[in-house]
Amino acid sequence: MQQGTTQQVDPDAIALAYQAAIAEAVRRVGATAPNPPVGCAILDAQGHILAVAAHHRAGEPHAEALALRRCEAAGVLARAATAVVTLEPCNHVGRTPPCTGAILASPIRTVWIGVRDPNPRVAGGGAGRLRDAGLDVHMAAPDSPQARDCLALIAPFASALRGRPWVTVKQALDFDGGMIPPPGARTFTSPSSLQLAHRLRRATDAIVTGLGTIIADAPEFTVRHVADHPERRRVIAVLDRGDGLPAAWRRQAEARGFRLRTAPDLPALMQGLRDDGVLWAMVEAGPRLLASLRRTDLWDDWLTIRRQPDAGDLVSVRARTATTPLRLIDGIPSEITLEQEATCSPAS
Repeated sequence: MQQGTTQQVDPDAIALAYQAAIAEAVRRVGATAPNPPVGCAILDAQGHILAVAAHHRAGEPHAEALALRRCEAAGVLARAATAVVTLEPCNHVGRTPPCTGAILASPIRTVWIGVRDPNPRVAGGGAGRLRDAGLDVHMAAPDSPQARDCLALIAPFASALRGRPWVTVKQALDFDGGMIPPPGARTFTSPSSLQLAHRLRRATDAIVTGLGTIIADAPEFTVRHVADHPERRRVIAVLDRGDGLPAAWRRQAEARGFRLRTAPDLPALMQGLRDDGVLWAMVEAGPRLLASLRRTDLWDDWLTIRRQPDAGDLVSVRARTATTPLRLIDGIPSEITLEQEATCSPAS
């Protein structure tokens, strides 16, 4: 990590605080759109963690403000000395007050920041205001594990700022590379792979699929094998070049709490998701839509679950960048193949 003008807390304690803040933020991934997931840990002068918090959802307190509230509720606010936050504290008034104000109103005088805010309208404002007020502000070194994971946390948010949500493709293949389950079955993947798929649904804001998948399978797209975020309402985006979405399935999906969106092509679908405030979309679709995604390059990472003859599953990930948010999801392999290093298609 880079050093600032003073360093009162042991670097190992700062690293542990980053781990705690990142882990807390990961628990909220999929619930904060259109805001990014953010975590914060508050330490005392000896480097002991006093409180950890994360932003829960848009309109509710940001991570820094909530962590300070928890310190106050525990009667330890006077001991607060250092804040470790995954994203640069905001310095603007939105649905909640700026986090810089909450920090400046507290005893905190040292702040560690994982990554700068990528929003061009506010980038740099938070760190600058804290420095101008005399606080000791540090940034995690760009090549550190802390910065990498903090970047992974906000990758979907940064993608949305660039014009479209982050797109993850989930593709399940049988022994022979086919995608059709055997007669009478809805899937051919193992229970652990099903849990992984539902953890991904929980983390994302939208499901992208094709009309053919809806007609053939009538999928529910609900989160079932893990606990979902309370009162979470996601988008189902259907590539439909006509008006073929079955009315009964639409009614059932809306009754399950989904918002439905259709579009005749992928660019229009992505624009619609952006308009809906979606940060992270997962594609669960058939071969035709996946082929269109490959052809148009409208994907960011590609998760393949391949059934093995020994009844296990081989999970692999191909990604455009090492800071894919998939690396934060439990069950994702640590080895992620970067697309620029690949010599074959994402489904191979």
